[in-house]
Amino acid sequence: MRISKEMFTKRGGAVGAVLAAALVLAACGGDGGGADGSGGELTGDPLSGSITWWGWTPDATNATHLIAAFNEEFPDIEVTFVSRPIDSYDAVLSPALTSADGPDVFNVAPGSANGGVDVFHYGAIDLTAAVETALGEDWADQLAEIGVYGLTVGDKLVGLSAGAVYSGSIWINQDLFDEHGLTPPTDMASWIEVCTAFEAAGQGCFVQGAGMHAFNMDTFQAIMENIEPGLYRRASLGEASFTEGETGEKFYQGMEIWRSLFDEGIMQRGAIGMMQYPDANNAFLSGQYAMVMMGSWYTQYAVRDSMIHAMEAAGVSNPDPITIVPIDFPDLAGTGITGHMFGDADYGLAVSINSQNQAAAVTFATWLATSQAGQQAVANTLNNIPALRGITPQWENITLVNPAVQESILSAYTEQAASAVEPRFATVSALLNSGYRDTLGAVATGDMSITDALAHLQSIVDNEQ
Repeated sequence: MRISKEMFTKRGGAVGAVLAAALVLAACGGDGGGADGSGGELTGDPLSGSITWWGWTPDATNATHLIAAFNEEFPDIEVTFVSRPIDSYDAVLSPALTSADGPDVFNVAPGSANGGVDVFHYGAIDLTAAVETALGEDWADQLAEIGVYGLTVGDKLVGLSAGAVYSGSIWINQDLFDEHGLTPPTDMASWIEVCTAFEAAGQGCFVQGAGMHAFNMDTFQAIMENIEPGLYRRASLGEASFTEGETGEKFYQGMEIWRSLFDEGIMQRGAIGMMQYPDANNAFLSGQYAMVMMGSWYTQYAVRDSMIHAMEAAGVSNPDPITIVPIDFPDLAGTGITGHMFGDADYGLAVSINSQNQAAAVTFATWLATSQAGQQAVANTLNNIPALRGITPQWENITLVNPAVQESILSAYTEQAASAVEPRFATVSALLNSGYRDTLGAVATGDMSITDALAHLQSIVDNEQ
């Protein structure tokens, strides 16, 4: 399946000198930026100045690497990254965008995720002309479709995707599996068996912060991709029913499997009261559990330094870095359909209408998202699958925790993710997102029947048509 612009609108190297020259022209009257977001002159100097970048991602270590790489080409632009918590990002960004003291560059995301473009496009300039100048008229063909259309509102390119993240996988602590002589699960029976063995040895098995509904949505979508690839997306767009006919039966099956994760003890006790970040993340990184539901963004922790820093942040003193690798989500439905992933642009770099340094901000955003050097820097952090086609991690320049085990697995995994076409949040409206929040947790605890949950989801989609 090919991602199309209509899918998303239905719900609502040697680039330095060339780019710098292009942005000088853009600052003198290009037709894609300007303080009103629809055209006009960019404020400030494209080659110098100080800009502030707000985002919930990347982490401090990777942000430092990206900014350092940028400054190798643009030493006179100072970039300060300000990390904002993911759960309060929207609340702090909204007033900041109406202030001259707000960010020059800010993260946006597709669909109903935090920093959603449908909400924050009003505060951003249109970056179409900038990316066309950088890459040419065929710029959209050079970038991952999922990043372009997911960050476009109408005809306005709100943000430039630095790269995408994909979910649908589970990450395991290979050291713990080796220590206990266990093999990663491939279906429901083997998952129960593995968890029983770990628990008998006093070791936690699988952990998920089921109090953070976005990750519940990931797990449920992974179940649905196992049942029928693409059905989750089609239902969110009103093209398939949550309740009627064959598709309704498949969603009922998916909800039954979701609930069985709790009934069978695969989900840890107290999962509903735990957040994915920091709780489940820290529990996994500190070795309390052997498996966690995470996506391609977790690849960054296969890097030795990043893993050490992450384990320290999780409360581990003098950490001995652990070997983590991804596995396919198990075949819980028994269909034999596995390895399907789904994703969106992790974040897009938007430039504020109220920035006094728009030209420098556009220089940074365009360099990171469209240049060979910028995208290689993104690839080498292992945090995102690059937006610019053809860029892959330079494994020889990356110090993994256990390269003999990890390199071949991670190389195949990044290729697998890059070939995925199903969206993660981009086709899920804000109301449907809330619907999943209200239903998945309630079905897990038995406070809502599956029939009522699916009817609620269907009513939301019906009202949006």
